[in-house]
Parts: sequence; C-alpha cells; structure tokens
Amino acid sequence: MLLNYLRRLSGHRRTRSANRQLGALLALIAGAVNAGGFLAVHQYTSHMTGFVSAIADNLVLGNLLLVLGGVGSLIAFLCGASAASVMISWSRHRGLHSEYALPLVVEAFLLLQFGLLGANLHAFVAITLPATVLLLCFIMGLQNALATQLSNAEIRTTHVTGVITDLGIEFGKMLYWNRSNQPHAEGHIHADRDKLLTLIAILLMFFIGCLIGAIGFKIFGFSAVLPFAALLILAALVPVLDDVIALSRQKLRNR
Repeated sequence: MLLNYLRRLSGHRRTRSANRQLGALLALIAGAVNAGGFLAVHQYTSHMTGFVSAIADNLVLGNLLLVLGGVGSLIAFLCGASAASVMISWSRHRGLHSEYALPLVVEAFLLLQFGLLGANLHAFVAITLPATVLLLCFIMGLQNALATQLSNAEIRTTHVTGVITDLGIEFGKMLYWNRSNQPHAEGHIHADRDKLLTLIAILLMFFIGCLIGAIGFKIFGFSAVLPFAALLILAALVPVLDDVIALSRQKLRNR
C-alpha cells in the first residue's frame, strides 16, 4: 500500500491528485528552506523578482559587488531550472520511472550540502556566504522547474505570488453570477474546484513550512534540513528502485 502510494506520488504517470500531494510536499520544503535560509543568509532565495529589483537599485547606487551577487543568484536559479529540465528529458528519453524522482534525489543531496556549508558559515564568510546563497537559489530553481513540468505549469512551489493570483481568479469565478443556471451552458463561468483545492493546499503548506523552517533553524541550526532531505528521499525512493530493478533484470537477460 505504502509502496504503491510512493510510486504514484513521484512516478512518471501523473494524476492531478498526485500532483497536488507532491506539490504540497514541495511547498512545505520550499517554505522551510526560504524561512531557514533567510535566518542563515538574510535573503529569500526563491524571490527572483526581488533579486531583479535589487540588481537595478544597486546598479543605480553604484554597488557593483551587490549587482554581481544578484546576477549570480539569478544565474544559479536559472541553472537549477535547466538542470531539472535536463534530468527529466534524459530520463524520459530512456523510459525511466524516475524522471521526476531523480531531481528530488538531487535536491535532497543539495539540501545536505546546504547543511554542511551552513555549519561552516561563520568560519569562511567571504566564501561560504555567497556559496550558500547560490546553492539555495539553484535548489529553488530546480524544484520550481520540477513542479512546473510535472504539472504542465499548473503548480509552482517555491513562491506564492502566482498561487495567490490564481486563487483570486478562481474565487472571482466562484462569485460571478451567471444568468443561466445550467452549469454546462455556453459561456457559463464556474471555478475549477480541484485547482482551487490544490492552490489552497500549496499556500497552506508553504506557510506551515515557513513556520517549521524558522523554528527548526532557530532551535537546531542547519541540522534542521535533515528531515526535509529525508522526506525528499522517501518521496523519490520507489520510482528509483523500480528503475534499478528493471536495469538489473535487463543486464541479466543480456548475459
């Protein structure tokens, strides 16, 4: 039962229910990383809008070092998104079950690296602080691209501006008064309740993740990332094992 659930959660065959559940889990982790990362490096590392604005401000003010830092963060986020796309395309072309699970494993590994960097953050600040910011931006880009691709752009997990906008749109559809009482009549406006449920779940889980991340980093420091890395590994485990077993059987047949 649990194995089948985990297979559906991150496997290559997607359903709206599985997308909602995995999206909620990723939103929880993104919220925790954002809040914990802010306590560590004093920046919300998934907020690319803020980085672009900061680049323009610092360029006008002549803070070229901060401009370079902002550009580096944008490039790191872009590289993370590109990496997710490459992994998914590579797995898909080989017919693997883990086309979406593989980026989850990579994200878990990178979260552990974040924990290691953070543990030495105060020892070599000039190196570890910028590296930590770039790493977090890469992780957020990776995760956001993963959620976007597996849901056909219906789900974003690392920031909530789009989520709240989409919620407003669906609420507007709910409040709209249709002259016709026939729900299937031409031009009838109605909300997508399944999408509404998904958006609410992602928003709530992101907020809960922020609370957990802030509390966890305040109490436990960078070791607070360990449970989130473990959750990602658990979510990805079954499709990855399916591929390992399938490849092992193929090698045995080819002998």
